[in-house]
Amino acid sequence: MGRFLFVVPPLVGHVNPAAGVAAELTARGHEVAWAGHAELLWQLAGPDALVFSCALPAGVAERPPGLKGPAALRFLWQDFLVPLADAMAPGVDAAIDAFGPHVVVADQQALAGGLLAEARGLPWVTSATTSAELTDPLAGMPKVAEWVGELLAGLRARVAGGRGSADPRFSPHGVLAFTTSELLGSAELPPRTRLVGPALGSRPSTTDFPWEWLDPLCPTVLVSLGTANTGAGAEFLTATAEAFAGLAARAVIADPGGVLGEVPPNVLVCPRVPQLPLLPRVDAVLCHAGHNTVCETLWHGLPLVVAPIRDDQPIVAAQVVAAGAGIRLRFGRADAPRIAAAVTEVLTEPSYRRAAETVAASFHAAGGSAAAAGHLEQLALESLARLRP
Repeated sequence: MGRFLFVVPPLVGHVNPAAGVAAELTARGHEVAWAGHAELLWQLAGPDALVFSCALPAGVAERPPGLKGPAALRFLWQDFLVPLADAMAPGVDAAIDAFGPHVVVADQQALAGGLLAEARGLPWVTSATTSAELTDPLAGMPKVAEWVGELLAGLRARVAGGRGSADPRFSPHGVLAFTTSELLGSAELPPRTRLVGPALGSRPSTTDFPWEWLDPLCPTVLVSLGTANTGAGAEFLTATAEAFAGLAARAVIADPGGVLGEVPPNVLVCPRVPQLPLLPRVDAVLCHAGHNTVCETLWHGLPLVVAPIRDDQPIVAAQVVAAGAGIRLRFGRADAPRIAAAVTEVLTEPSYRRAAETVAASFHAAGGSAAAAGHLEQLALESLARLRP
């Protein structure tokens, strides 16, 4: 059987899809190991996961809440992606030596994975947990693309001895994209891209939830801004709670930063929510257009209200609107009346739900974790065949 090494950044939304694929490979009898942030991986992939710990950059600057556009892109590359790759590289190298993988599965934002796999002559596959990179967001910014290329060249020289030439975000062996064309649209994709849909595996429970609070006779909306937007979300979540005061609906608001005070009786505030078990029991989702939250919502055929903040979120939000599965709000201008109107619209106009169900059907047909595992198995078989005398 095959040995698969998953290289992931310390980001929940990037680990969860990989964990679904890893669980499927394990169920098929393969060996799986991880290179990344040990504590987070044991939390999300399970306490028995084989983890090779990678260092994090020292003194990582916290991104200012209001940073958007080109400034946010510069911060992402210069202050996060490249320092993260430099820090992770020794741990990834050690994991390859100790585990001896037949295939490396490298997240698009864990650049050390692709660089070192290529330098070591190993087959590797890119895990694209957001569709934003697949649409080439730098196509209209040639100077920015050139700058990113220079950053990657310097990184390759430092961590891989200058060996290799492939873009570590797009493996020539294949790209696993956790979406489908029904959401992605008709964008031209990198070669050997596999649209597998969301990879939803079982997740270890990390929180208690008062399930008895839910009322099946009253529409309920899940509200989440993800795990990386606490600083930016206080005003938005406050406006959301105010919006529901006048609605004949309930809201479950994820508030990891504890920014909300007193809320109306039809609003439940939780530091964390069990998102996957909760989604089948709600009627819509209001979120930041994070790719995982959007795909998990659409997997269940639920309509969305999306208020993108930065990074890939405007691209994902545009995909939701183009698919007809939701309404987009401007995050900085989303006051209580606008939020209330958008929530009411997706709850009462059936076309949004129908469009969401169309995307859901495509997700289920794409195969998810099973399809992704199948592609990886084939690559491992090819790798093993080359190793045999």
